[in-house]
Amino acid sequence: MLFNSFVFLVFFCVFMLGWPIARQTAPRRWIYIVVFSLFFYGWWDWRYVLLLVATGFVDFCAGLLIYRHRRIARPVLIFSIVVNLFVLGLFKYSFVVAQGLNASAAHFGLDLGLPVVQWILPVGISFYTFQSMSYTIDVYQGKCEPTHSFLHFLAAISMFPHLVAGPIMRASKLLPQLIEARVPDRVERFEGLRLITHGYFKKVVIADNLALTINDAFGGAASLHTGAEWWIIATMFAMQIYCDFSGYSDIARGLAKWMGYEFTLNFAHPYTSTSLREFWERWHISLSTWFRDYVYIPLGGSRRGELLGHRNLFITMVLSAIWHGPGLTYVMWGVIHAGFLSLERATGWPQRLSRLPLGAVAGWAIVVAQVWIAWIFFRATSIEQALGIVGRMLSPSSLSINFSTTALLFLAVGVVHEFYTWRLDKRSDTRTIPAWEAATLVLTLVACVFFRGPGNTFIYFQF
Repeated sequence: MLFNSFVFLVFFCVFMLGWPIARQTAPRRWIYIVVFSLFFYGWWDWRYVLLLVATGFVDFCAGLLIYRHRRIARPVLIFSIVVNLFVLGLFKYSFVVAQGLNASAAHFGLDLGLPVVQWILPVGISFYTFQSMSYTIDVYQGKCEPTHSFLHFLAAISMFPHLVAGPIMRASKLLPQLIEARVPDRVERFEGLRLITHGYFKKVVIADNLALTINDAFGGAASLHTGAEWWIIATMFAMQIYCDFSGYSDIARGLAKWMGYEFTLNFAHPYTSTSLREFWERWHISLSTWFRDYVYIPLGGSRRGELLGHRNLFITMVLSAIWHGPGLTYVMWGVIHAGFLSLERATGWPQRLSRLPLGAVAGWAIVVAQVWIAWIFFRATSIEQALGIVGRMLSPSSLSINFSTTALLFLAVGVVHEFYTWRLDKRSDTRTIPAWEAATLVLTLVACVFFRGPGNTFIYFQF
């Protein structure tokens, strides 16, 4: 069930009709959330509801065993992690592994005959698996106590606003919120409306309209566009994926606010960053902090010397890339970011540049160039296509630009909208509701109706 569909609007209206009564007591509240969330998830394919419940039950039991029996805590944690990674790997990576092993064996004249089965990927499996894993790890590390109610736990990991595309909510943050009923006040309801409205605008007006030009560009050969045009296309894709993904996160946060809950901020205007490290502190925050806390720091972070720090950084970024999918283009995207981050750490160029006149502007331009080049690999259909595109971007070529006015217009709208919301987020007084902002929301809703692009699924649903 897509947020940008009529059936979801009906679904959420029905949910909110019964929510004021259902939220009054804990067991009733949890049952209500679970029933609606599993219906929401099962709308796509009811069979995978069983998978969600089963893996959740494993982690729920693991949390209790870890807390009550510390002598077996470590093997129970390992078992829980292995189960989650096995399920994730089976659906997401097994066909690639089977293909690779068969090809390697054939090179030596052997025939392994491993079945190459490309499963239908359960929507959001990467998100709810990581959220569920963080629960058992946090219980093991003593960062939170386990819940003794499976309904309580299932309500947290299956809550429909964040279920299929995040943000990845830590159990230690969400479980306590589900214990008590909380009624949002007038300002919180308006903030929820603002998030939902701007989230839909980002998705259906900006991202979906830009998708037409981007899909056409990557559907052809690199030579069909000049280097200057590919820089514009890269800018369009950077805006598309940001508006698509942050739009989903904004809608999820807004829905949660109407329910009385607070979801973690997932995007903090990442394209304003003046260093790549700052970019990753602002982009997909719930995932980047997950890898920081559960991969980078356990590996030793930067505490064991410069060389091992760079190694740990590369491992973390490559695993983050593989999280998106098994394709080599994703791996290269992670390697490029790791390389740029290592160079930044070794040279300290953002700090050096910031001391110069207009250094912040120069730093921002460098980060944009790095991120844009990496995005080409993320979006490209193959390594060969990505290398061809980047080659044209970095080589002297014709500066001629031939784009439809409509595509450039929606790109400009995206830039203006991002600047507008950035200014809104910098306000010091967040408890008042200016009349001009209410009027702006009405105009934004009208734009969502009359200027929406062709309906597309959210990009991160495939992950």
